[in-house]
Amino acid sequence: MTGGEVVTPIAISSSTALSFAKFAARTGGCITVEPTGAVSAAGAVVSLAGSATTAATFAVTGDTNSTYSIGYADNNLTHTDTVTTMALALNSTVGTAGTSGGTTVATGTLSSGSQNIYVGGTLTVGSLQTPGVYYGTVTVTVEYN
Repeated sequence: MTGGEVVTPIAISSSTALSFAKFAARTGGCITVEPTGAVSAAGAVVSLAGSATTAATFAVTGDTNSTYSIGYADNNLTHTDTVTTMALALNSTVGTAGTSGGTTVATGTLSSGSQNIYVGGTLTVGSLQTPGVYYGTVTVTVEYN
C-alpha cells in the first residue's frame, strides 16, 4: 500500500508592529529596539522618555513539530516627504522575546503547531536627521524545510 499526508499549510501573521517611538537625532548615531522591546541609543541619538518602543511580533502556525526557514527583508524607513530615509537592519529571536545580540534567526520549530517570531532592529540616524514621521514595512516570510 502507498500513502501520503498533506500537512497543514504554514502561515504567518503580524500581531505587533516594530516601533522606535520618539527620539532626538542631534548629530546622529543609531537607535536599537531589541526583540524584547528594550531600546538603546548610540552616538548622539537620545530615546525620549515616556515614548513606548515595541518589537514586531509574528505568529507562525502549521504542522506540529515541523521545522521552517525564516526570511527577512531589511527596508529603509521613509519620511512622509517620501524622499528622506533611514537605514533599518533587523534582528530577531523565536519562541520567546529574548535578546538576540543583533543577529537574525534563520529557522524555527513548530513544537505545538505554533511559534512566535520577535523582530527588533537598528536605525542608522543621520546628523540632524529631518524631523518628522518615518514609516516602512518589516517583511518576514516562512516556509517548511
